[in-house]
Amino acid sequence: MKKFIKTIRNIWAIEDLRTRILITLGFAAIYRFGSFIVLPGIDPERLTALREQTSEGLMSLLNMFSGGAFSNASIFALGIMPYISASIVIQLLAVAVPYFQKMQREGESGRRKINQYTRYLTIVVLLFQGPFYLMNLHAQAAGAIKTDWTLFLISSTIILAAGSMFVLWLGERITDRGIGNGVSLIIMLGIIARLPQAFGQELVSRFTALTGGGLVMFLIEIILLFAVVLASILLVQGTRKVPVQYAQRMVKGQQIGGARQYIPLKLFAANVMPIIFAQAIMFIPATLVGFFSNGAASTGFAMLLSDYTSLPYNLLFAILIIAFTYFYTAITMNPVQMAEDIKRNNGFIPGVRPGKETANYLDDIMSHITLPGSIFLAIIACMPAFAGLLNVQQAFAHFFGGTSLLILVGVVLDTLQQIESYLLMRHYDGLLSSGRLHGRGGVSAY
Repeated sequence: MKKFIKTIRNIWAIEDLRTRILITLGFAAIYRFGSFIVLPGIDPERLTALREQTSEGLMSLLNMFSGGAFSNASIFALGIMPYISASIVIQLLAVAVPYFQKMQREGESGRRKINQYTRYLTIVVLLFQGPFYLMNLHAQAAGAIKTDWTLFLISSTIILAAGSMFVLWLGERITDRGIGNGVSLIIMLGIIARLPQAFGQELVSRFTALTGGGLVMFLIEIILLFAVVLASILLVQGTRKVPVQYAQRMVKGQQIGGARQYIPLKLFAANVMPIIFAQAIMFIPATLVGFFSNGAASTGFAMLLSDYTSLPYNLLFAILIIAFTYFYTAITMNPVQMAEDIKRNNGFIPGVRPGKETANYLDDIMSHITLPGSIFLAIIACMPAFAGLLNVQQAFAHFFGGTSLLILVGVVLDTLQQIESYLLMRHYDGLLSSGRLHGRGGVSAY
């Protein structure tokens, strides 16, 4: 406890770090405030049906990512997910389209162009997604709309698009002027905002006839949740290092000799991105069911895919996660590029020829370590379904795994790593006694 208090004092003593934390808290407060501002022309007292629709199924998860703004018919109702969807499309294009591949190789200027295209595509997604959201709102709570429908549809679509772009701007400002990871922090804020309510509902349900079990069952749930959190931390921090004996090099006549060095090949190089990508795709059937069923129970495969506890949903979800894990790992850990970098620095892997054989060697290693990582990631992602089988309330079950828990763990660790770096640079004790804290990158901050 004394060390924690001392660390807080050290954080407050560093003016730059203190300013960044206060800026982050200020932008976070703006985001949370905006999630309660209702679209013009809507009576918030008549949104009961919309709130009931978003209290279960995948719609509840979408509502959680927006921090409740979705069910509040807020100006931030669409949240940051359209940007995530646009990012998925752009990254797919970067693999399949030579023009985008070329931009990726252009360094910082290429990344700026890609970010610009991502924003343009986000606006396109918003202009399509906004009317669908408003049509669903009209179907669920037609009496809440107090203005002309056509005028409301046009004006609210523009407001929703502007709201989501403003949320994206807040995330970028947190990255630039705050403590970093702005977009991830925005998503985390939405998830944390739903945690107290979900915790309270689960506690009440365990002491009623609804689910039963009392205090003992509730304590078992907390123990299981703690175990899943620990497994998620191990998942986020997973790393494997491959030793590389560098050849001796000559720099300005001075010999720099063959110390044993390592190439960090991460066990979970894709981090939580495969789950986010897969979840964005799984929102499609849930959205279609929600928009076109008018609250009635739909039948068929689409309804099964909108139920996160169903076997078809979890099977497809797991397959998508495994596929996206390989896809994202191939993007972030390019064996050919790594082999070229090793050769360019006059390095080599013992027993492996430089060039193509080195690339094949690294690719083989990544293939072997990615498979168990992707399976473990899929298991963690499907944990909410297992929690649902134990009669855990749906809102609380989302915190037993899946996107929400991994985002929370990953963002918290990354944020702590950022703070740790500032403390160590100013010669203060870090958050841990060892002075080393692992973030999602899986590399110690020495």
